[in-house]
Amino acid sequence: MRTAVLAASAVLGTLLLAGCGTTTAPGSAYSGSTATATSSTASSAGSAASSGSMPKAMLTVKKTKIGYVLADANGYTVYWFARDHRGSSHPACAGQCLQAWPPVKGTAVAANGVTLDARLGCVTRTSGVMQATYNGYPLYTFASDSAPGMTSGNGSGGVWHVIKEKAPASGSSSYGSGSGSGSG
Repeated sequence: MRTAVLAASAVLGTLLLAGCGTTTAPGSAYSGSTATATSSTASSAGSAASSGSMPKAMLTVKKTKIGYVLADANGYTVYWFARDHRGSSHPACAGQCLQAWPPVKGTAVAANGVTLDARLGCVTRTSGVMQATYNGYPLYTFASDSAPGMTSGNGSGGVWHVIKEKAPASGSSSYGSGSGSGSG
């Protein structure tokens, strides 16, 4: 009986992880207080989720006071947590941490016209929620960022960081153009 339960758990776990597709674009590993992704070589990641029923987390680039950063579809800055382990299916931010740092839900895909030099995908949290990933790291927003373009969570506790992006090519209308009102 125990073997059957373990086998069923393994199959379920595999199915949950398989729900998180990834693109194959190379990416830079996080280092220091920010990660830099170029916005020139990876294709728009519409193929990250082969099934139309999987939730998607559209990612874009937003101009802020501290430069261009990765943002969600609504223009809110996206962060990575230094205590998360790259490629782990168990994000370190859990419980009350998620009240301040909500996960970016769904499989990460680049918005139309946006290219990111990163491996996009997701992990399935123990609660069953799919959380977007960037280069294998789970993504979060900051609840205290009250408007798009704010970066008030950057450097928080020395472990929360924005993902810096290069400025978009001139004439691109796919990137956010807000002036940013957050602190860094």
